[in-house]
Amino acid sequence: MKRASNVAQEKFQDWRKTSISFRQNIMFKLQHLLKEHQADIAHVITQEQGKTFEDAKGDVFRGIQVVEQSCGIANQLMGETVENVGPDMETYSYRQPLGVCAGVTPFNFPAMIPLWMFPVAITCGNTYVMKPSERNPGASMMIAELAQKAGVPDGVLNIIHGTHDAVNFICDDEHIKAISFVGGDAAGRHIHARGTANGKRVQSNMAAKNHAVILPDADREHAINSLVGAAFGAAGQRCMALSTAVFVGESEEWIDEIVARASKLVVNAGWEEGADLGPMISPVAKERAERLIAEGIADGAECLLDGRGVKVEKYPNGNFLGPTLLKGVQPHMSCYTEEIFGPALVCLSVPSLEDAIQLINNNPFGNGTAIFTKSGAAARVFEREVDVGQVGVNVPIPVPLPFFSFTGSRASFLGSTNFYGKSGVHFVTQVKTITSQWRVKDLPEGTKAQTSMPVLGKE
Repeated sequence: MKRASNVAQEKFQDWRKTSISFRQNIMFKLQHLLKEHQADIAHVITQEQGKTFEDAKGDVFRGIQVVEQSCGIANQLMGETVENVGPDMETYSYRQPLGVCAGVTPFNFPAMIPLWMFPVAITCGNTYVMKPSERNPGASMMIAELAQKAGVPDGVLNIIHGTHDAVNFICDDEHIKAISFVGGDAAGRHIHARGTANGKRVQSNMAAKNHAVILPDADREHAINSLVGAAFGAAGQRCMALSTAVFVGESEEWIDEIVARASKLVVNAGWEEGADLGPMISPVAKERAERLIAEGIADGAECLLDGRGVKVEKYPNGNFLGPTLLKGVQPHMSCYTEEIFGPALVCLSVPSLEDAIQLINNNPFGNGTAIFTKSGAAARVFEREVDVGQVGVNVPIPVPLPFFSFTGSRASFLGSTNFYGKSGVHFVTQVKTITSQWRVKDLPEGTKAQTSMPVLGKE
């Protein structure tokens, strides 16, 4: 691990001096290679993580979009200039790379999250140390090999493996200036505390409890399909999964139809044709989700669809949990206060939109939320008043495209700036401000004109 950070530190001095055009050109090549090998990477994700092949291809695709954005990152690196701040004097600023940056990535998006991190950082002139999830490192290794083929020099991107010791190394190493993390709550808080205590920048996306508010005037078909897909897709193992449905007024009558559609979803290995959701990542994850479901039932929730004990004949030892729906959930229940992170939808009912907003704002997490309605006025009230970083209006999983930033908030995020987009660039760069004076009276005489075409960006 130390060798990786040492090499990254040594390489930084050369890499930062390469032109932005040169680094962007590498991203163009990487984007092309990722598209060529999208299916290969998705196959590895399905084998290691369990999500369906189509879902895995989407995992890769959303990462490629960040690489595409990095191909034009120069526009986001531009500084500012003010002339005549004094006699023959101007002030201007640059955005310069920090040095060695690091990323700790989760199991649930083994392609997308690494591609959130290192392309932005290295295109801005940093070098990188990445620790993929120990549960499924294959996609990260494939992506690193493609980056090397695209022209990323040895030492600019480095991969280390491990668990707690590797994480603590990243938090403590003197060369690493900034840490990006996506994952569980305990790990995220630990990394933020330990990393910042060592003077590092840290951005930490953590746990979530994402609410979907369904108003009675919503498009019924669209709302139900959106809930089923966003709650149970990827076996609920998404940080932006809609794990909580808030039914306003008579929309509660739609729950039976949600149960009917969810019960038809096919649970199987991700590589099997027709699979809608695959297994949980591990026996421990499955047991935890089943425990929270059982606690919800014991606390008084009604289980209208129970996926515990689902059998997949071809894979009897798989970590499978079928779609589960709990009705009549109350805010004090552990199935609501904790992130289940499995294919379980908890349903609450409130009389008004104002009550729904208050319920969401009383929850500590602020990663994502959505409202389903045909009322522009209701949507406007919701998007202004709800205290959540990412809001969907008739969009179930509102993950922003890379020209914006991923903006989870409150207990779902620790740090000052967010992932990718303009915020991501700001996270891996620092501003240097120069005040310069060149006196006009010192203008030399007899200078020679250059008549040849200037050539920029060759290296």
